Amino acid sequence: MSSRLPLRSSLALAGLRIVNRASRTLGMGQGTVAGGRVALRIDPQLVRRMSARRRIVLVSGTNGKTTTTALVVAALGGATTNATGSNMSAGIVAALASDQQSLTVLEVDEAFLATVAEATQPEVVVLLNLSRDQLDRAAEVRVLAEKWRTTLHNTSATIVANCADPLVVYAAIAQMDSKVVWCDVGSSWNLDAKSCPQCTEPLDPDGAWRCECGFAKPIPDYVLDETLRGSDISVDLHVALPGGFNRSNAALAVVAASLLGTPLELAAQRVSTIREVAGRFTLRQRDGQVFRLMLAKNPAGVSALIGLVAGGSDVVVSINDLIADGTDPSWLYDAPFDRLRGSTVWCTGERALDLATRLEYDDVTARVVTVEDIAGRVSGSGPVDVIANYTAFAAWLESTSPC
Repeated sequence: MSSRLPLRSSLALAGLRIVNRASRTLGMGQGTVAGGRVALRIDPQLVRRMSARRRIVLVSGTNGKTTTTALVVAALGGATTNATGSNMSAGIVAALASDQQSLTVLEVDEAFLATVAEATQPEVVVLLNLSRDQLDRAAEVRVLAEKWRTTLHNTSATIVANCADPLVVYAAIAQMDSKVVWCDVGSSWNLDAKSCPQCTEPLDPDGAWRCECGFAKPIPDYVLDETLRGSDISVDLHVALPGGFNRSNAALAVVAASLLGTPLELAAQRVSTIREVAGRFTLRQRDGQVFRLMLAKNPAGVSALIGLVAGGSDVVVSINDLIADGTDPSWLYDAPFDRLRGSTVWCTGERALDLATRLEYDDVTARVVTVEDIAGRVSGSGPVDVIANYTAFAAWLESTSPC
């Protein structure tokens, strides 16, 4: 990375650090986004300049970005990264300014992939999945797939793509085949890929999917089953994070790290040590009750987490509707809450009443309660699972303490 920046860039970085320090001091945020916005107003080319001479990995998708980014960093043995999850341009420039390591792994909001890829010229791009998310802010998922397709057609990066997701394949197949590493790591959600993204005819996205138009699941370079298997190698892949979806994330992270020179087996060993990411899956306590915190913000994310919590006598679901969450909570009606029948779901957050109404339609027992009263209402001595969207999750982290 260049050690000398133009005066304008240096002034932008100074402004970034001053604003972010003030933001943290005043308790107005994590001290990443505000300063990044100021810096980009001073020097709109700052991301490009800060990316020069770095080896950059971008990680994007609807779900799993933060976790997979952390797993890539672990697999590489360390890297510059936006660990706070600030994944748009302002957060990314703050991350680049925070560390001078050549290896850099950046989580990128799926709607910003084109902008960030053009500015950073990544060596590797990891594509996880695409599904509906925050439709009041982001485009329909098919529109995003088209944008990704255009972006990837114009990049020289090697793409690590989950070929179990037809929408990811549609985007990545625009690249030359020699620049795509297809990974069959499975998919926990396929309801947004029930029609072919190429011809719009009905498509069964399970297994070795194929459309009559010729659009089909590529032959994978890596397959995740009992082990992670490539053409001439097989490694055990054990993860401490719960859920098959996290094992899929880990597989993509390990493959990405191998493209930057980390032996596959070493990368697999390194990711096995990660037990929580940015508070996700951590055990926290409040008023003597232990909770396991999990984040979900759309139907696909909720579906994956319900697979972990179904069967528990008590489950907490916390939904807010602030800008970071998406102001339209209608997505709740696409999440498979029927799988929580038999549990009591404690509804918290600004949209607790909307959530309780949604659960009523699926004959799920729902109780509206404040976070302040929740500890005295749940039963059992074990940890109670909490599924929360962005700002609700942050509130749970702030209002609880480590176990």
